[in-house]
Amino acid sequence: MADQPRVLIVDDDEDILVAARLMLKREGILCHTEPRPDRIPQLLKDGVFDAVLLDMNFAIGANTGREGFQWLKRIVEIDPTLSVVLITAYGDVGTAVEAMKQGAADFVLKPWQNERLLATLSSALKLTASKREAQQSAATSKELASVGLDGTPNTIIGSAPAMARIFALLDRAAPTEANVLILGENGTGKEVIAREIHRRSKRATQVFVSVDLGSVSESLFESELFGHKKGAFTDAKEDRVGRLVAANGGTLFLDEIGNLPLYLQSKLLSVLEQRVVIPVGGTKPMPIDVRLVSATNMPLEQLGREDVFRQDLLYRINTVELHLPPLRDRADDIPALIEHFVAIYARKYNMPAKKVAPAALPRLMAWRWPGNVRALRHAVERAMILSGGPMLEADDFSLPSTAGQAPAAPAAPATTAAPAGALILDTLDLEAVEREAIRKALSKHQGNISHAAQDLGITRASLYRRMEKHGL
Repeated sequence: MADQPRVLIVDDDEDILVAARLMLKREGILCHTEPRPDRIPQLLKDGVFDAVLLDMNFAIGANTGREGFQWLKRIVEIDPTLSVVLITAYGDVGTAVEAMKQGAADFVLKPWQNERLLATLSSALKLTASKREAQQSAATSKELASVGLDGTPNTIIGSAPAMARIFALLDRAAPTEANVLILGENGTGKEVIAREIHRRSKRATQVFVSVDLGSVSESLFESELFGHKKGAFTDAKEDRVGRLVAANGGTLFLDEIGNLPLYLQSKLLSVLEQRVVIPVGGTKPMPIDVRLVSATNMPLEQLGREDVFRQDLLYRINTVELHLPPLRDRADDIPALIEHFVAIYARKYNMPAKKVAPAALPRLMAWRWPGNVRALRHAVERAMILSGGPMLEADDFSLPSTAGQAPAAPAAPATTAAPAGALILDTLDLEAVEREAIRKALSKHQGNISHAAQDLGITRASLYRRMEKHGL
């Protein structure tokens, strides 16, 4: 069977090798026995083992265990994930303690009891599996930290002065352990920056965990972040590790932290101060070591209000602040961004990369891009799909007909003033009405998606879909 565990047994006593092999074979464990320890490096190079049973004395009359410790060190150097169980006829508490210090998974005395050896080996096999899973997760996390949710590379593109300031702050802050608060409108690339901070940090080889607090319901907040124990509530059918524990040793990215209700802010603050988590329904504190990167589209002035955000939590999360500029303030970066996105979608859709028509570029640079870089990216994707010519024309980007044109002369004043905040339209086209209503709601709530969606009477997900549809 392909999933059978493989164990290497190294002992100079042939009777021990035969007894161990026969016993473990009955348990479905594949064994390779070896009387010569000097063969260990080649055996580990040639095959994959899940555990090693290693004798501690090989020379005639030896009882110090020195050889066992030497080979233990060599095995750990070759494969740090491989669990080693030391076996010897000469053991005491001091030897066992020293074995653990030097990296052994456990220590078994000869003659062993079969049940004891099987239990010890079973634990060693689980430990190896756990180490290898953690190693794979770290490697996967490192790779994922460099790409977005859609699998495309996270690349920070920009040479505008506003971005030069961001790069300078990244250079100084990313290698530290400082908590970072990223501020910026929707679509400015807050998660891209968060992943870049992680990639440049000392935790780059560890996990990067992202949590969109705007999509987590208040009732599930504690379970999502802190985890829960089986039976803690009706749907808790098994233990669940929370995001804070999952991010242990790495970086935790809390997106849309400004949408967190005040009473939940106090719980988050408590965890960040104490550096321990107690799962819902649990009693045992679990220590955590995470670097916190947070983001919000809420203006800093609004975050500074006591009735919106706890100031002690704000102090905790914004050791360093990064203010991402909207795309309208870095229009000179638009050509490079378009070129980057064109290359991505040319690969994705297996089509040739196209240039932007010279007449279209001024319109693209003049448009204010309410949805910022995210909206530009979606516009490029649409253009690549819809374009039928050799170049990308302005119409391929689905820009409004007035984009890039001089503003129209002001209309004559109406005889009756419209109520403050009223939606004024000169068209009955449903698409235009919907777009203007969304734009008005986003403006009214300073880009806060949750509040805008509530005002419009739709869900956050529905609002995101409509924003993408209208290029907002």
